[in-house]
Amino acid sequence: MARHARLDVYRTILDTKLVATFHDERLETAERIAGALLDGGVRALEFLARSDAALGVFRELVARVRASDGAALLGVGSIVDPATAALYLAAGADFVVSPLLAPDVVATCHRHQVAILPGVGTVTELSNAQALGVEIVKLFPSSAFDGAEFIRSVRGPMPWSRVMPTGNGVQHSRESVEKWLAAGACALGTGAALVEPEEVAAGKFAVITARAKQMRGWIAEAKS
Repeated sequence: MARHARLDVYRTILDTKLVATFHDERLETAERIAGALLDGGVRALEFLARSDAALGVFRELVARVRASDGAALLGVGSIVDPATAALYLAAGADFVVSPLLAPDVVATCHRHQVAILPGVGTVTELSNAQALGVEIVKLFPSSAFDGAEFIRSVRGPMPWSRVMPTGNGVQHSRESVEKWLAAGACALGTGAALVEPEEVAAGKFAVITARAKQMRGWIAEAKS
């Protein structure tokens, strides 16, 4: 089961404003990626459930991450149905992220008091998510339209909205960080901006740590 309370998960994401996504079917490699991101100051990690082997890797990864860093949040992404959500909740997921708004997935997570960040792409989906009690939504796919303008516009009539852009729309640059946070994004979700497959293959995990530290620095500057 989750180690961290739902409200604590939301607070950590809102405070640090960064969720780092990654996936690797090799447990040792996944552990090294997670360690590199944590060393870079990332507190919320989203392991993507995108293969048949993912659940087994995630279950063991949870144990290893908790043993090395008890404050780290390890969630699961790419969840689209309640049965899969339940499996990862049983494996210890601290939060669940979905590319879509599936009310049954939201209900499953809320029943277990686990944070859920469903994906939305319209104002109606955003409002429906809020009606279900969702605290933070994932804007997906943020690169398919002007996501920053979407957030800026929707927070006019709905200023209580907490929207986290994800995907290729979030880039590893000061300009990208400033653009999203200035538009009103509550946090940034990204994997491509932090973890390069070529660097993982070459064992350059220190580069991932350095990139995460740099992005955390840009976020801190933008917040201030």
